[in-house]
Amino acid sequence: MTITANWSYPTAIKFGAGRIKELADHCKAVGMRKPLLVTDRGLSTMAITQGALDILDAAGLGRAIFADVDPNPNDRNLDAGVKAFKDGGHDGVVAFGGGSGLDLGKAVAFMAGQTRPVWDFEDIGDWWTRANSDGIAPIVAVPTTAGTGSEVGRASVITNSETHTKKVIFHPKFLPSVTICDPELTVGMPKAITAGTGMDAFAHCLEAYSSPFYHPMSQGIALEGMRLVKEFLPRAYRDGTDIEARAHMMSAAAMGAVAFQKGLGAIHSLSHPVGAIYNTHHGMTNAVVMPPVLTFNRPAIEARIAGAAAYLGIDGGFDGFFEYVLRLREELGVPDKLAALGVGIDRIDEMAEMAIVDPTAGGNPVELTLDAAKTLFVECI
Repeated sequence: MTITANWSYPTAIKFGAGRIKELADHCKAVGMRKPLLVTDRGLSTMAITQGALDILDAAGLGRAIFADVDPNPNDRNLDAGVKAFKDGGHDGVVAFGGGSGLDLGKAVAFMAGQTRPVWDFEDIGDWWTRANSDGIAPIVAVPTTAGTGSEVGRASVITNSETHTKKVIFHPKFLPSVTICDPELTVGMPKAITAGTGMDAFAHCLEAYSSPFYHPMSQGIALEGMRLVKEFLPRAYRDGTDIEARAHMMSAAAMGAVAFQKGLGAIHSLSHPVGAIYNTHHGMTNAVVMPPVLTFNRPAIEARIAGAAAYLGIDGGFDGFFEYVLRLREELGVPDKLAALGVGIDRIDEMAEMAIVDPTAGGNPVELTLDAAKTLFVECI
């Protein structure tokens, strides 16, 4: 099988090794003549980023870059990015990197043409209709990890630097016009990032699959996404140069993000406040809290998880699936408790209050009450 394809779901996706060379052509096709490449600080000096800038420069599109992006991007990063976009006279964004670079890049393209504060466009009701759609700059997304799936998403997660809460900012035009999925860009990922981003993709698929809402299409995508993670994440972790495994993990990441249109749940609602307060890696945080949340949700999802286990070739129904998750975490070097990520017990009450109002909490198959959130945090930490 040749792992090269052009897809139109949910946007135009150019999938395959080496396809980063098409970057300038796709920028021009969506009307960019002076794009701003947005990425995070760690990626800004790496060879893959400089290579992307070389491709843009050689095509006469310049080599402008903005990289003042934190691991959990916030409104201050966003304000600085919008200023760089406007001051440079840019007309589009290349969102490049993992979840932080992709989310911030999409938000810069969105906010560059808005007059209202970003919090006015939180994913609540029809708040997105407040936006000036004509002011949203075109976006080309280039993921360099296989986890968040932000490259196929209609939202960005931005942390409010004053309240330390993560907010989901939504608009249909957050969806990039073109996404380039080149697994060669992920070859240099360290093992810890491969593990954390891969577990993020798995969490997206697992929570979407477990969500009580009706969306059969997402249900099927989530199930196959879990299968790809099961088969290929350990391979990518063991051998970072395994391009087949890297490619399938890029698919799993995109599938997770498409699937969670059906909903997310307590894994994410617990993870978001932890990341906002302690700046932990989002995917790794998801991986740590996953087993306690599975146990908490068991009364509502036992039969459904047993079905997933059968599809994945795991014996033992729910219990077998649970043991598989524990083994996978151990194989990937995931800590058992949040304390290993620097999370303390002194802010449990605050984090629990944040968790129950997080927009992902509503998709949990068992109601996440304040007492339940506190109990879960104690167990996780």
